[in-house]
Amino acid sequence: MTKTYQMNSLVEKMQSPDQDFRFMGLNDLMHEIKQDPQCFLGDESVENKVLKQVLALVEDKISEVKNQAVKCLGQLIKIIRQTQMELVVDKLIQFSGGRDEELRDISALALKTITAELPPDGQVAASACAKLTPKLLGQVQSSDTPPEALVETLAILSILISRFPSHLSISSLTPPPLVVLVPLLSHPRSIVRKRAIVTLSQFIPISPPDLFSDLFSNNVLPYLVPSADIEKQRTTVHLIASVTRHSPSQIAPMLNEIVPGIIEATQREDDELREGCLQALEIFLLRCPAEIGPYVTSIMQVGNQFIKYDPNYAGDDEDEEMADADDDDEDADLDEYSDDEDTSYKIRRSATKLLSALIGTRPEMLSTIYKDISPVLISRFGDREETVKLEVWSTYALLLNQTAVYGGLPQSKEDVTRGKRKRDIETMDLEDGPYSLLKSQVPTLSKALLSQLKSPKTTPTTLQAGFSLLLSLLNVLPGSLSSQLPLITSTSKRVLLTPPSTSTATLYLSCLSFLALFFATHSPPAFTSSLPSLTPALLKSVGERHPRVASQAFRVFSALLQAVKPVKSVDWTEPLYDQAVARLTTHDTDAEVRGCAEECIGDLWICATDVVRNKNGKEWEYLCRQTGTVDGAVKVIIKVAKEVSVGDAWVNGCLDWILGLLKKSGRPGKNDIFVAFDVLIRSYSDNVPPGLPSALIGHIRPYLSVSDISLLSQALTTLTVLLELAPSTTFPEVEAHVLSDIYAISRSPLVSGSALDSLLKFYAALVKADKQIATHIVPSLVISVEKAPKAQSSPANAARCVAQVVKTDHSVAAGTIAEYSKHVKAASKAKQSTVVLSLLILGELGRFIDMSPQHDIFTNAIEHFSAEQEDIRSAASFAAGNIAIGNLHKFLPAIVKMVQSDAKKRLLSLHALKEVVTHCSHAQLEGVADILWVPLFENSENSEETTRNVAAACLGKLATTHPSKYLPELHNRIHDSSPAARATVVAAIRYTFADTSPTYDELLSPLIIDFLSLMGDEDLTVRRLALSALNSAARTKSHLIRDHLSVLMPNLYKETVIKQDLIRTVQMGPWTHKVDDGLDARKTAYETMYTLLDTCLHKVDLRQFLQRVVVGLADDSDEIKVICHMMLFRLSQVAPAAVSQRLDDATPQLLKTMKGPTVTKDTVKQDLERAAELQRSALRAVAALSKIGAGVSPKFDAFAEDLKKNSTWGAEFRELIG
Repeated sequence: MTKTYQMNSLVEKMQSPDQDFRFMGLNDLMHEIKQDPQCFLGDESVENKVLKQVLALVEDKISEVKNQAVKCLGQLIKIIRQTQMELVVDKLIQFSGGRDEELRDISALALKTITAELPPDGQVAASACAKLTPKLLGQVQSSDTPPEALVETLAILSILISRFPSHLSISSLTPPPLVVLVPLLSHPRSIVRKRAIVTLSQFIPISPPDLFSDLFSNNVLPYLVPSADIEKQRTTVHLIASVTRHSPSQIAPMLNEIVPGIIEATQREDDELREGCLQALEIFLLRCPAEIGPYVTSIMQVGNQFIKYDPNYAGDDEDEEMADADDDDEDADLDEYSDDEDTSYKIRRSATKLLSALIGTRPEMLSTIYKDISPVLISRFGDREETVKLEVWSTYALLLNQTAVYGGLPQSKEDVTRGKRKRDIETMDLEDGPYSLLKSQVPTLSKALLSQLKSPKTTPTTLQAGFSLLLSLLNVLPGSLSSQLPLITSTSKRVLLTPPSTSTATLYLSCLSFLALFFATHSPPAFTSSLPSLTPALLKSVGERHPRVASQAFRVFSALLQAVKPVKSVDWTEPLYDQAVARLTTHDTDAEVRGCAEECIGDLWICATDVVRNKNGKEWEYLCRQTGTVDGAVKVIIKVAKEVSVGDAWVNGCLDWILGLLKKSGRPGKNDIFVAFDVLIRSYSDNVPPGLPSALIGHIRPYLSVSDISLLSQALTTLTVLLELAPSTTFPEVEAHVLSDIYAISRSPLVSGSALDSLLKFYAALVKADKQIATHIVPSLVISVEKAPKAQSSPANAARCVAQVVKTDHSVAAGTIAEYSKHVKAASKAKQSTVVLSLLILGELGRFIDMSPQHDIFTNAIEHFSAEQEDIRSAASFAAGNIAIGNLHKFLPAIVKMVQSDAKKRLLSLHALKEVVTHCSHAQLEGVADILWVPLFENSENSEETTRNVAAACLGKLATTHPSKYLPELHNRIHDSSPAARATVVAAIRYTFADTSPTYDELLSPLIIDFLSLMGDEDLTVRRLALSALNSAARTKSHLIRDHLSVLMPNLYKETVIKQDLIRTVQMGPWTHKVDDGLDARKTAYETMYTLLDTCLHKVDLRQFLQRVVVGLADDSDEIKVICHMMLFRLSQVAPAAVSQRLDDATPQLLKTMKGPTVTKDTVKQDLERAAELQRSALRAVAALSKIGAGVSPKFDAFAEDLKKNSTWGAEFRELIG
């Protein structure tokens, strides 16, 4: 069937007198268009016929047909020719301006559909905007247009300007939109005024500045005076708020003229005006944070005043704060008071949101907020309007979150346990610090909040919000609610004894999460008395059918067991055990519930051992099942085996079960399986069973390969444990079945880190198990290296293994040294690879063996400094440095002399010294530091950068051996006239930061800022090294720089600026290529900013910080863009209020990145792949930013909506945002 015939048949259908046929004809047409967008191509007459028929059906008498015709127009507009599109627009505009109300409504809906469906790219959108906008503006300007049509027309203009600002900004609209829209601000109908305000504010960013100035002078300022007409003033305030939302940069310079008038207007007796003023002030705080600064105190006073605004309630503010428990009935009566005409709650709610915006955007004022705002918020915890009450609680939760992020106290357990003295010095300010102020207000806060939750009439929504706030409080101030135990117990018990439903499940979870944290953060005496009352309700929750409720209840008991261990026989442990076992025996138990029940069984064994030991042990039978997910069970076995001696029979049973898992388990669970092997083997009370090593080694052998380095490390650890605990039975099995495999592993270049450490421990255990094996291992390792292809062998790894064998069995030392020293003699005919391996082995041995009796070995190593092959020279440097460690006084002076006098061998000599400095003990270094310091410094200043970096690494290490002597010496050189000397100083300081111990912090603290001030040095290399030093300091010594960031950050930000004088053009054949010499420094600066986010966030001015992040989004370097994407992702989680203020600025660059590169004839596949990675990075940032909250930035919201519909990235984006 041809397309022409098919379209004609559809037109006949649409002309049918039967409404169902007309409807189906439209439906079929839409289906055809979606299937084949080219269905009209080349057939103009058919296109005209179809389009006229669809337009005719827009006037149909049947609503369903009209609506379907509108939808069909939305699809047609994408594929028809421009002339036809103009016909559609003209016709619909004609309909929308008519007097027929129904036709006007449907045509307005059609225009909205068309504008919303237009593809954002391509000529169609540009043509539609050029055609439609003037006609719509003409309709707005016409005095004949009815108010309802005006509202719809304005809505369509809003869609156009929000979706296609670029098309509208380049078109010359006559008359300008602002000239057309401003008169509508005086329209008698309020709905028209409100819609005009939104549309007008959307057009301001693309309007000429002089028109905006006229609008401001003629329509804003005159109506902010106290004597202005109330109605006009309301409209003006709404206009200001809307303009600020869409164009904060344009309104910001005028705030000095606007804000005083709005603050004064809040005192006029008009609730609608007050609400508008409070909302405008809130938007100023969010969108113009820098410019609003001078008025923050006044805004705070306004918020505090109107959060209490309740003219219909005659009670005293102070009495309204919080009632005691005896005042339940009176509170209930007050809560029941309501007045349908009372709208004062809107004022209080707006005032609360205003204070919330202030808290979210002014972290530097936390102490002031706790003094001036927190008490007022607490006094309003009992507001009689529930929506206001919940808003107040939400605002206080935000204050707690801001305290956690910016308050300055470390909140992780690691921070608490690491260097308590340092933390005390840094954070125990402090009577007026945020934490101290919060702590002093907790009694009032908790009493006020819990008294609102105790009433049986409290709604589930309110209860849930209350428990969430209590949870936030405990996260910020652990252990702060011990005085409120009775109210907590009674409220929690009431919630838990009410059967959960779909609507109250979230409340249950909030309550249980709070109780788990309460038990975990309070000492047992604080809550033991409440357990007889609470545990029956908790046991009931454990048995609930709702899986998330049951899971969380098990977690509460786990937290309780951990808190009160050791647990003797109490009335709740046995029922808990029975409930957990019952969950494990049921095959259809939810996976999350089963996992929590398994954890609970483990905690019972650890914390209530005597109680469960008397049971029959059936729980292990159900725990160690053969089907289903078993990862949780393996972790429970590991946890129990580490802390409790259950018995050898239990160990045997667990090992048999885990061996079975090893055969079939997928990759993710195998790490835990190997950990379980190690823990269980060590758990035997007597000797390891004789048959176990043979059985285990057979299963472990497949993992002794470099295909999975992580599992290799685990497998080697298990073999080591067996060799240590059962050497007589394990050694023969290892020698016979796996030793040859391990030789191959030992020379693999892929083995490093923890895998290499495990390998060395294995060799130590192997040699201890049988002393005779050492004489066989050393030659076997060497043969393995020599037989392997060069690309697949690592002589360094093999040398370390040889050294480990010799270190474990010194009896083979002399023979090994004699064997490999002959290969390094000048007269030796050994192969190059043999010489390299011999030098590495001798170097490794030299660390712990004094080779002064064989002085010629050291001399031969030095002679190899002149070898032609680079790998021999490198190995010789390694050998010389490590041999010197064995006898520093004998060998070290020779290396130092070469550093001073032999320019050709200086770099190799410095590498040798680096080996000495790196591997010497602290005591050894103290004895030779003076010998090394001067030659290292003097001979690094005028050397090339590679030499200088090696010397600086040595100097940094030496400085930590005697900081009181060497840190001042480094400090004296920071103003040296030589850039190389300054570079050496700052590079050396960077290496001192690698030593994380606090032993020299007091000496470093007064000097560190001077060292880091070299970020402002005139030499680029010095600046880059100083930036790198700041990055290291932020990572390992953040407590020393936090209070100095106000001085350091300006220099850091300067290095994020692209410097045109550092960009040079290089000729490469017929092409020219731009090289940016400042890129490395700029990249280091952005990396440092990212580090500061993790370690010093509460001391960073986020407004300035975000300004540089936004600039980085447009950097020429993709790597810098990715770092900025990562920072936006992180900031959206820890500081959403701050980052939301810059969404408008970030959106254009994110949009540009997501559009991808322009493909030309020179574009290659790698370019597209790099661009795709960059787009994916931007996508993750956009997804995180989109969760901050809709409505914060209209521009960003439109961008996110378009991304959801994007054919390339839409699916991935929707998955990221959940």
